[in-house]
Amino acid sequence: MNRPIHGGNLAWAAQIAGCPASLIIDFSASINPLGPPPSAIAAIEEGLAALTAYPDPDYTQLRSALAQYHQLPPDWILPGNGSAELLTWASWELSQQEVTYIVTPAFGDYWRALKTFGARIQACLLDLESEAQEIPAKLTSIDTKSAGLLLNNPHNPTGRLFLRDKLLPYLDRFALTVVDEAFMDFLPPQEQQSLISAVQDYPNLAIVRSLTKFYSLPGLRLGYAIARPDRLRRWQRWRDPWPVNTLAAAAAAAVVRDRTFQAQTWDWLLPTREKLYRGLSSLPGLYPLEGAANFLLVRTEQSSSQLQEALLKKARLLIRDCLSFPELGDRYFRIAVRSQEDNQKLLEALAKIGARSEGE
Repeated sequence: MNRPIHGGNLAWAAQIAGCPASLIIDFSASINPLGPPPSAIAAIEEGLAALTAYPDPDYTQLRSALAQYHQLPPDWILPGNGSAELLTWASWELSQQEVTYIVTPAFGDYWRALKTFGARIQACLLDLESEAQEIPAKLTSIDTKSAGLLLNNPHNPTGRLFLRDKLLPYLDRFALTVVDEAFMDFLPPQEQQSLISAVQDYPNLAIVRSLTKFYSLPGLRLGYAIARPDRLRRWQRWRDPWPVNTLAAAAAAAVVRDRTFQAQTWDWLLPTREKLYRGLSSLPGLYPLEGAANFLLVRTEQSSSQLQEALLKKARLLIRDCLSFPELGDRYFRIAVRSQEDNQKLLEALAKIGARSEGE
């Protein structure tokens, strides 16, 4: 079985660990450990009776729920089969520009989708050592209406949060700007730096969001795009019919109204992430980067792939190596913030493996 390029491949991990997949604690996929919320389970159970009919092709109820959540008209929102599906159509449009700039290291699906449509790609590397919330300086010198820009905020895999006021000027410089806000929900509303409030003022702006990470529903494949209705109608024409299944649509409409679960997540994440960051910082040879999302990127003096294998075999813990990010290679790994108990298991296992390596 080939080494995975995404997190969450428990079948591959179980083969390395020599145990059932159910026994592995997965730090490689950045999924909220508090979910799925009861509201999602209840909506799925209630929706079972509707499985004998095709989904509403316009997803009227789901669009209405998302529109209310973001205070937008429903036709400015397009549900999708995960944010990855919507990024495919965004990449089709970006490929029609003379060049598309992406902030790297970048989510692997950006490369996949853009290359599928023959886009000319120009990478702009983040300064990983800088603590400033700035996008690459290279982008500040670009002022063209024949180029596209694709970035995510908070940034994956570093967790860096770009400030809204710093991003707004770029909307005047590019023919099309696509912002992937898959992890923005993990910040409390007063701390979010979303560009959703600007989308009605900028016809060249499209935003993609995920509903699977925050609400712990990756198996349902849920996402949505926010952009001008004419752009979303084009995407709708390009894709297969009924991309979101009935149960996924029902769950999504329920969870965006679930204020209790949202508050629980925000209350959990900040102190838990901070404690995990401090724990990693205290271990020799590990250098975590501060981040705003529900994951941490960690520089390591050891080989991350060897560390990943050791954690699987000795502790049944799966971390995300960063071999699929060419700029990071074998000296970085990424971990999700999980429960205090799981995080402590990881810290103890890393300490043991580090001590064993020093003794060898």
